Amino acid sequence: MSAAGRWLWPEQARRWLRPAYAWRRFRHNIWPKLLALAVALVLWFVTTADRRANVEQGFDVPITVRDTTGGNERRAISNLNPDTLRVTLSGRPERLRELRGTNIEAVVDVTGLPEGGFNRPVLVTVPSDTALVRKTPERVQGFVDAQLSRTLPITVAVATPPENSLPRYSVNPAEATVSGPSRVISGVSRLIVSPVSLAAGEESEVRLLALSAAGVPVDNVEISPVSVTLHRLDSGDVPVKALRVVLSDPPKTLKVTASSVQPSTVRVVAAPDLLSRLREVQGVVQYRAGTYTAPVKLTLPAGVQALDEVSVRLSVQEVKAAPPKR
Repeated sequence: MSAAGRWLWPEQARRWLRPAYAWRRFRHNIWPKLLALAVALVLWFVTTADRRANVEQGFDVPITVRDTTGGNERRAISNLNPDTLRVTLSGRPERLRELRGTNIEAVVDVTGLPEGGFNRPVLVTVPSDTALVRKTPERVQGFVDAQLSRTLPITVAVATPPENSLPRYSVNPAEATVSGPSRVISGVSRLIVSPVSLAAGEESEVRLLALSAAGVPVDNVEISPVSVTLHRLDSGDVPVKALRVVLSDPPKTLKVTASSVQPSTVRVVAAPDLLSRLREVQGVVQYRAGTYTAPVKLTLPAGVQALDEVSVRLSVQEVKAAPPKR
């Protein structure tokens, strides 16, 4: 740039500092300038109308597991955590109001993963005319396991009957199949009918429960069929009576320090006139020193039959013989 140009530019810049010059330049072609500004504002307003009308809304979306792994072995997914996703969408208010969480697809793909734990991202597919804003969480955890099935007999579990009844039941079908992840199925010990109380001759459709060896319900399994028909076969009251169990005395060389009979009463069946004369049942135990659980052998009169097995928890000590007198 020449020396004249360097001096010209500061002179032009200083002109804009003079109010009269700036005002004159502003008024130059003022109407075309205002028209251009108005057109620009209208275009901006029109092009951003949809964006400004959009709102955000959150949905709880169930997570679906996709597994297209080939092979003959069936696989199961357990311990999915979490099993729902919080998805926030943006869109027109009227569009979002008509949506539900089931309208949104949240998928975790475990195809090709080996058996064991996994931590995978969740792919969300949103409905038309909406946009995904965020999803929480981004990833989920779970466990890939082999799918197993077991067939088990069905055990009847009913409410405690009265002392003077001896209910008998039939179950149709008599067994069912329980399916699920191998880690879960291995913990299933038995299938029972839900506890019910039926009158004599009555029948009912009863759901099945899977229990562990400790008697705790096992979740995340499928039972087929889910219910069975339970039928009470007996006609009603029978001559049954609950009698107190009285243990035999220990030998003189032993002393019982603690005992607990389970159950403390035993149900017996006999003719009504014989039952009316019975007040207790004698139980014989093989005593020995120590703390142990022993079966109790019931001594029953002729014509009497016990319906329960009895045991006793004992603590027994030896009795020291007294020294001989001189």
